[in-house]
Amino acid sequence: MAELMRTVNGQLEAFVEYLADYVLAKSSSAHIETSSIFNSGPTKIAVLAFERYSWTGGNRVGMVVTVAGSDNVLQVHGVSLGGSQAVFFKINTFGEESFLATLDETLNEWENRQNSPQFH
Repeated sequence: MAELMRTVNGQLEAFVEYLADYVLAKSSSAHIETSSIFNSGPTKIAVLAFERYSWTGGNRVGMVVTVAGSDNVLQVHGVSLGGSQAVFFKINTFGEESFLATLDETLNEWENRQNSPQFH
């Protein structure tokens, strides 16, 4: 398992669309298993579950991303899992870490877009 938490600015639906497009474009085997957006007053919560094949691990890896947003502040929590091998110990977690690195790249690109003068 690998985990990442970050805070970014932006509109939740726009970020979720950007995230999905970015992750799917980074891997030909990636797909969205399920996604949902919930509203509770001014707070919105999105949950996306991705899966892809890990060539190095020879197995499938999952990543769940939860985004909670209010007033254009987004809390992003990503967890990748399922890529390790062996029964009792976690061996070869490269696939999990690599998949989660895609989320980190997405967040960096999103922040660069938000800070770009053309988006203000």
